[in-house]
Amino acid sequence: MPVATIVNADRRLDLAYVDAGEGPVVLLVHGFASSKEVNWVATGWVKAFVAAGLRVIAYDNRGHGASTKFYDEADYALETMAGDAVALLDRLGIARAHIVGYSMGARISATVAVHHGDRLGRVVLSGGGWSMVEGSGDWTPVRDGLLAASIDEVTDPRARMFRAFAEQTRSDRRALAACVVGVRQRLDPDELRRIANPVLVAVGTEDEVAGSGERLAELFAHGRFLPIPRRDHMKAVGDRVHIAGVIDFLRS
Repeated sequence: MPVATIVNADRRLDLAYVDAGEGPVVLLVHGFASSKEVNWVATGWVKAFVAAGLRVIAYDNRGHGASTKFYDEADYALETMAGDAVALLDRLGIARAHIVGYSMGARISATVAVHHGDRLGRVVLSGGGWSMVEGSGDWTPVRDGLLAASIDEVTDPRARMFRAFAEQTRSDRRALAACVVGVRQRLDPDELRRIANPVLVAVGTEDEVAGSGERLAELFAHGRFLPIPRRDHMKAVGDRVHIAGVIDFLRS
């Protein structure tokens, strides 16, 4: 597994990544408590993108997978994590790429588009709707649930869902506890409106975490909305309609 060593926000870190296929480059940014393998490889995204004639770069965000772990909330500020994505492109000598992010990865991808839109082609924000603007409630129970001695102590439904997912992915729960608070900044709708790139917003029709995808898509000058039928936040990731819709958007 290749690893890129970068320096961002005065921090040196190693980002583990997958580089597959040939053609226009697509950078894949996974969701919270996930990894490149869980979010993109096991679900068929990488295989489908390569078959569509795309070069795929999928990496583990800081605090996740095989990348460097930090335990201070300040190390997971949204702009810092977006800076990791740009630094990885620099490290790999990639001047311009499409970007696809899921959930937390959508927040990171939107932030890259706000500050570095000239480095991007098309932008896909999946599993992230209007909640990126207005917030999605208090996430401290999720932090506390990740730090609890046992999942049996976790009663909050959302905290229990992410604690179970973190255990399934064998994640560093202390790093995730810092990340889930540090990355929660809300996105400024006025800044989002200035994104000139074509943007696709894809959200499951039963997703209770993302917020309205249609409302978010309406912010962008070149925005589209893709509903993912009968899928919630967790099950939308590897949905065939989702993957096919994103490929169509990137190739259009």
